[in-house]
Amino acid sequence: MLQKVVICGVDTSGLPKLTAEENETLMRALKAGDEKARERFIIGNMRLVLSLVKRFWAKNAAADDIFQAGCVGLIKAIDHFDLKFNVKFSTYAVPMILGEIKRFLRDGNSLRVSRSIRDAAYRILKVREGLEERDEEATIGRIAEEMQVQEREVVYALDAISDPISIYDPVYNKSGDALELLDQLCDETQSDEIWTERVALREAIGRLSERERKILQLRYYEGKTQTEISAEVGISQAQVSRLEKNAIGSIRKEIS
Repeated sequence: MLQKVVICGVDTSGLPKLTAEENETLMRALKAGDEKARERFIIGNMRLVLSLVKRFWAKNAAADDIFQAGCVGLIKAIDHFDLKFNVKFSTYAVPMILGEIKRFLRDGNSLRVSRSIRDAAYRILKVREGLEERDEEATIGRIAEEMQVQEREVVYALDAISDPISIYDPVYNKSGDALELLDQLCDETQSDEIWTERVALREAIGRLSERERKILQLRYYEGKTQTEISAEVGISQAQVSRLEKNAIGSIRKEIS
């Protein structure tokens, strides 16, 4: 977004700059019903919208939409501003522009994130921006230290406001042969090697005696102690220990 020049068909590099006097003159004129003055005032204050949009640089894909939402906030600020407020228009407009952008991001996100987490994420982005302005490395650890929170809280909040991506998004494209994100995903728990080991383990367990299988079931699947197993099976704890050790030894020989 930061490198994007044309947003919503507007060449942001060519946006005019208005002086404080010009802003006040145009505001008085548009409040009197001058439509041309209103148009000039809106265009002349789009730089204010652009400066605020840059805070949400993480939302690259929605640059046009975010800028448009900011412009809606700008127009609302113009409509509600009163010269009697005795404040600069920009001071009055900034909260309304930011509010409209945040509302768009909140309502446009298919994943509902609690307000507290969103607010935390925006504070994190602000801290990161401050660190970068001071030419400091804005690492997760540095941000957490600055905010006096745990690193996991920073990671969680930033992940919560990140845009979801499709597994069909291309990550590489050459000569029309696209490589999608899906092609890079794999389930390490279902590899050929692990599948073979599971088959061997199942066969090895099947060769154990019924009592040995019972002891392993109670010990490793139900989490019982050897003392509890001895009471249930009707043998001593020492016998349980010996049978368990023999069973594990047999399995290791089978799958090694």
